[in-house]
Formats: sequence, structure tokens, C-alpha cells
Amino acid sequence: MLLDINGKMVSATEECVGPMRLTQEPIQVLLVFAKEDSQSDAFWWACDRAGFRCNIARTPESAVECFLDKHHEIIVIDGRHSRYFEPEAVCRMIRATKPSENTVVLAVVPQKLPDQEEPSVLPLLCAGFSRRFVENSSVSACYNELIQIEHGEVRCQFKLRACNSIFTALEHCQEAVEITSEDHIIQYVNPAFERMMGYHKGELIGKELTELPKSDKNRADLLDTINTCIKKGKEWQGIYFARKKSGDSIQQHVKITPVIGQGGKIRHFVAIKRPHIDNNNQVHKFNKEERCSGEHSQSECHSLRHRDRRKDSIDARSLSSRGSDAPSLQNRRYSSVARIHSMTIEAPITKVINIINAAQESSPVTVAEALDRVLEILRTTELYSPQLASKEDDPHTNDLVGGLMSDGLRRLSGNEYVFCKNMSQSQLAIPVTLNDVPPSIAEMLNDEECWEFNILDLEAATHKRPLTYLGLKIFTSFGVCEFLNCSEATLRSWLQLMEASYHSSNSYHNSTHAADVLHATAYFLRKERVKSSLDQLDEVAALIAATVHDVDHPGRTNSFLCNAGSELAILYNDTAVLESHHAALAFQLTVRDSKSNIFKNIDRNQFRTLRQAIIDMVLATEMTRHFEHVSKFVNSINKPMAAIEETSTSSVNSDCEGQANIRNSPENRLLIKRMLIKCADVANPCRPLELCIEWAGRISEEYFAQTDEEKRQGLPVVMPVFDRNTCSVPKSQISFIDYFITDMFDAWDAFASLPGLMEHLSENYKYWKNLDEMKCKSLRPPPPS
Repeated sequence: MLLDINGKMVSATEECVGPMRLTQEPIQVLLVFAKEDSQSDAFWWACDRAGFRCNIARTPESAVECFLDKHHEIIVIDGRHSRYFEPEAVCRMIRATKPSENTVVLAVVPQKLPDQEEPSVLPLLCAGFSRRFVENSSVSACYNELIQIEHGEVRCQFKLRACNSIFTALEHCQEAVEITSEDHIIQYVNPAFERMMGYHKGELIGKELTELPKSDKNRADLLDTINTCIKKGKEWQGIYFARKKSGDSIQQHVKITPVIGQGGKIRHFVAIKRPHIDNNNQVHKFNKEERCSGEHSQSECHSLRHRDRRKDSIDARSLSSRGSDAPSLQNRRYSSVARIHSMTIEAPITKVINIINAAQESSPVTVAEALDRVLEILRTTELYSPQLASKEDDPHTNDLVGGLMSDGLRRLSGNEYVFCKNMSQSQLAIPVTLNDVPPSIAEMLNDEECWEFNILDLEAATHKRPLTYLGLKIFTSFGVCEFLNCSEATLRSWLQLMEASYHSSNSYHNSTHAADVLHATAYFLRKERVKSSLDQLDEVAALIAATVHDVDHPGRTNSFLCNAGSELAILYNDTAVLESHHAALAFQLTVRDSKSNIFKNIDRNQFRTLRQAIIDMVLATEMTRHFEHVSKFVNSINKPMAAIEETSTSSVNSDCEGQANIRNSPENRLLIKRMLIKCADVANPCRPLELCIEWAGRISEEYFAQTDEEKRQGLPVVMPVFDRNTCSVPKSQISFIDYFITDMFDAWDAFASLPGLMEHLSENYKYWKNLDEMKCKSLRPPPPS
């Protein structure tokens, strides 16, 4: 166990090695002491303090027997009294066993006399000892020694053990893997590479890449382009012709990744190669077997010409009369009515069309023609998608709409974007109860009910683990454990699991964003009108939905995943891809392990109701239905409530009762919950200015990274204005606020009464406007000259 900065115990036995997580049992320590004394006691208590498991052996024979049974990570041998046993001999006996290659052996040596020369450590090293410890019966001294060993040699041994698994995976993976040094000398090739290129690894390892024959089918500057890219530490991916041993050229899809090593310098290049099939007339079939452990699958997808997804709209006038080339308006109307009345399934929209058709029969021609135009609008599927109109010349608005409100061009590319994450629960430094939260964090969390609460300060104080700490506080204040009938330990484990499933490498869509949305959700739930509209199940569903709403987000938009032909886009048919994944994965992870299953004790029917509410709220964060949700909220809740306020002549009580009836209907509670999480999800422009600026920088960086990758992979660039070299961040924020934020928060403020948020929104909008007027493209104005 380790002490973190707040003095909490952290397990270091679960150590990350690149993308691989090693789960270890608590570290095993063997003490080899012939006699019990203060030194052996000190090591015993040090092990207990560190959370290590400890055994004691009194003889060399029992030491070897115990080691072969337990395979200890650390062995401490008493070397102070040679009359009991020779420590070097004991060490050699242990080192003669195979499991000892991953074991650290420590020699306890006597203190030297003041006039005695420092003895050489060479005899100990030659005998097989890893290091020495000058006798010191202080428990703290022994504890520090063990912790240093764990952080140093033991951790390295864990990584070395992992190498066996990693190389086993490489040996059996179907993609060709080639690893070269920083000087492009081949260090490793796997069997798939040998099969593809016709070489034996003995013919390749140790050779420079320049020594191998090159294909003349590549363009002249391709190698220079690749080298320039990877020497900068950037990944290169594309099509490349290689020459096999037989002399034939083979077209390959190649991905070369620089690996940063000691000193922060590039130490190796890993190239993953597979044959490229150039066939634009065939849709790629995913080969599930072509996957290499530890690497993202990059299955080939072939380009298809973009087609308009919308079906041609049906012209009712062309269908309604079949016997006349020039049918009268009246004939068209009768035919339309007859067809609608013959339908056996009557949806709400059908009822509306029925009413309009009936009205047309007795209407003047001019009114009937107007109603025909109404019918034409109603027959479209995008009833709530506004027309850009005057904004169509604003590239920032166009790009935001195209990037956030569409699922991409449905064009399969020559690349496949796949993301995955090891979902095993990380052992974070989490307090046993809320009372054990470090004082500095506890003090910070005292302000969480305030809208100006600084989530970024909490992010820093918790070492990027704000979701667990804030979740514990908020879920407790709302009585979530009592409602779910689960223990706080289960809730804590679940929060850890959810937080570990966010990608900390994302600049925006990480667990801090989830914590920010959870904070806003709790703030909204405490507003009087919201609180009186929802029951406790709604509140619990909202808090859980906020926590999981972006779990395992890859830092790329739905449009990107669809264009890249990702596995998730295939799985969810290019529809609400990420939101569907967030909701599904959250439940998969939750129910997978009893210790983190917060739903395990609730009634089955209650679980189904809660689950449906959570899923609905997570799916509501998808932007393609943004205007539908806002418009329904305004027309179903805001306007009727405003009408009651304006026209009510009776008592105040009946006025309140009428509004409550509107708010509390099941349909409108659904709209309130959707609006709540939507506003919480994009509340950054309504935060205090400094927070608003930081979030704007983070989301811009994520969009910049997506644009970089789209260009690198040859994918459609769905938001061209988000080019890190040319983008105006103020313009993008102004467009986002104008198009998405203002109307939605006006509606939400009218319902929940949020004057403070609207004031922040106004001030932040002025800030971005001022920057734009100064022709400043960055987050902050330039320093005064």
C-alpha cells in the first residue's frame, strides 16, 4: 500500500503497464530470521502497516519450502548472525528455483562500527541479493524500505511478467507487427509479419530498414513524409507498398506509432500492417479474427458514394387522383380523406392530418391550399429541426449543426475507428466513509450546493477523481443509498467503477465533465419548482444518468464514428451511437459485479422503471433531437403554465394547483427530466467566467484533435472551422450560445427560475463578443503591449 498526497492508503499492487492492467493479490513478503527479535518484529509490523501479507521462516529449508508455496515478491534474509545460517547460501538456494527470477531479495546487514570501513556489496550481489538494509528496528524505517522496494524493483518485476503475456498476444495476433529502434533497426517481428513478407525473423532482426528492398510503387516523397511525421512523435497511418522477399509488391494498410521511452525521447517505433484490399465496389466484412491484443482493431472499410439518407417525400397530390391528369383540389381532398380513414393504425399525427383534411372539405380554396402546405410540412420527419435561414452563411454555426446534430455522412472510409478501454475496476484512494474525506476536500465539498462551485479545483485536489468524491456527497444528500437499499460501500465501489470507465486522456469528455454535469443536475433538482415536479425515483434516475451519461466517451463525435465505420456505429446503426453506448455500458458494468451493483436490492419492477428513466435521460443528451426536446418543453409546459398565470382570475391556490397538474403529469415529468439533463450537460456557458473559459478551451482542444485525426485518416472533416491553426474560439462560442444555449436556458429559467445562471450567460456572451470584435481568436485577450 502507498500513501497518497492526502495520507490515504493506495494499493500499488494493481499497476498499469501501458494499456494493460495487472491485478495482483496483496504483495507477499517472506522474512527469513532464525530468531525473533526487534528487527524481525519491525519488518512484521511494517508489512502489516503496508497491507502486505507476511510469512516467517526460521531455517533455510523452511524458507525454500514456503517460497515455493507462496511465490513471495519480497524476501528479507537476516544476514547479521552467520552462526544460525549463511545468508548467501540461503539466497543461492532460493535463486536456484525458477519462480525467484521475479523476486526481490533483501539482506539485513549489521551496522558498521565507527572506525570500520564500509563493506562492499559485491559479495551480496553475487550471491543473488537485490539490495541490502542496514539493521534498524524502527518500524518506519522498515516500512519505508518496503515501500521503496515496491515502487522500484517489485513494480518493474510486474511489468516484466506482463511482457510474457504481451509477446504471447503478439505471436498469435493476425496483424503483422514490426518493432524498430529509434534508429530504425528492426528489434522484433511477429509470425504474421513473417508470413506476410516471406522472411524469417532471423533474416530481419538487427537490420536497418534501409537495407531491405523497397517497392517502386510508392510516391517519391512518401518515406520522407512518414519519417517527418513519426520523428515528431505523431502517429502515421496510411497505405504503403512493401516488397516481399520474393520481390513481389504488396499493398498494406500501415499504422506506425512512436513509443516514448526513457528521458521522454522516442525509443521505438511500432508498425502494424495488414494487406489493403482495394475494391470500392464491395462493402467490407469485418473479420473478427483480425485483432491483436493490446492494439485497436483497424479493419478495412471501403468507400461508398454518399447518398441522401432521407427517402423521397411522397407528394400527396400525385397519389390522390389516378384517373385525371389535372385533378381538381376537391377531388384530391376526397381521395386523401378516403385513404386516411382506411388506415387501421391511427397515430397522433394521423389524427391531426384527419382533422385538417376534414377542415379542408368545407374551406375556401385559398385556405385549403394553405392547409395542403401544412400537411406537406407535417409529413416530414424533421418537425423540430429549425431552418438555418439567415445563419446559413455562418460557418461556425453550420459546422456545429453538422457536427453535433447529424450522424455523419454514412460514408465508409478506408479506416475503421475502434476504441476500447479496460473496464476492470481500479483501486483508487477512496475514503471508507464520508467522514474520512481529507479535510481540504471536505471543506471544498461544503460549497457544492452553490452554482459557483469550482469543479476544476476539486479535479486538482482529488488528482482527477472528482466524480467519486462529489458523487459520495451528492448521492448521500439525496438519500440514494436508502432509496436503492444499498450500502455506502457498494455506492463507493460503483462510483469508482464509473469514474475509472471515463477516459482521463480526453481534454473535455472525462470524469470531471461527468462530475460537473452531476453538480448541475443536483443544483437543478434542489430548485423548488423542479423538486415539486419530480418524485424520489426521478431524482435518483437523474443523478445516476448524470454520472454515467458520457461513460467511455472516446473524445470523438457521433459523426466521426459513423464516418469512420466504427464498431459502435455498426452496432447501433449510426443512430445515437455514443448515447446508446453510454447507457448500455453503464448497466453492463453495474450488474457485472455484486460489490458495485447498486441495483441488486431493489424490486424488479422498480428497477425497470428506474432503468427506463436513466436510459431516456442519457439518450436525451444526443443533440440531433435538441430542438424537439426544447420545443416540446416550451409548448407542453412553459406556455400552458404562462397561460394559467395570465388568465387566472380565481384564487392563488387554484392557480398553483393548475400549474402543478401540468408539471406532474407523467408525460411532462419526462420532458422536465430531459430538459434538466440537457441543460446540465451544456451548462458551461452559464458558469462563472473563468470556468466558462476553461471549458471552452477543453472542448475546442477535443474538436481540434478530431479534425487532426480526420485529416490524418482521410475522413470527411465534419467541423472544418475547428482547425487549431485557424479557428476562432470566440466565434465558435458565440455561435454555440446563439444557436443552442440561449433559447434552451430561457425556457429552463422560465420554469426553474435561474437568474444567476442567466446573468453569467450574459456576461460570458459579452466576453466572447468583445474578443471577437478585437479579432482575437484565442481564449483570452492578448497581454497589453
